[in-house]
Amino acid sequence: MKINANDIRIGNVLEINSKLWIVTRTQHVQPGKGGAFMQTEMKELRGGQKLNERFRSADTVEKVFLEERVFQFLYKDGEDLYFMDQGTYEQIQLSADLVGDSLVFLSDGMLVNICMYENDPISVSLPATVILEIVESEPVVKGQTAASSYKPAVLTNGVKIMVPQHIDTGTMVVVNTSDFSYVERAK
Repeated sequence: MKINANDIRIGNVLEINSKLWIVTRTQHVQPGKGGAFMQTEMKELRGGQKLNERFRSADTVEKVFLEERVFQFLYKDGEDLYFMDQGTYEQIQLSADLVGDSLVFLSDGMLVNICMYENDPISVSLPATVILEIVESEPVVKGQTAASSYKPAVLTNGVKIMVPQHIDTGTMVVVNTSDFSYVERAK
């Protein structure tokens, strides 16, 4: 679908030079001399390459619509990940590179969102948070529980995070999958 350059928004997926780009930043500029333009910063969906592009107000661009489907993670075999579509029960095989750094949080049976373009998987999105157990942490230092200081801890998947002083070994915590940060104690 063609859209006017002035209608480009953050999160839009555009097709430029036969590649798919997600818009990460936009700025509408009206210089004192000349016509207005839209300055955009984009990231390629498949390769991660960045692109800064300037569009005149009169330009049109091709906006792409992605289909997002829910899949269940089945298992990992080497560098390949296997998922099952929750609607059709079809299984697909994807490269572990498609998940990125969040791969350490992927667990058997986890439901994930996979963005598809013309039935071709483009990206895998894990849930925003997961609940994991602390298997190793420093002991609580008396008198430091009131301060907002943090200490290192290790989760069941081997990831090291910083947690508040009152969190001890065996505690279930909520962890943000995008930046590997402690969110709160699990209920």
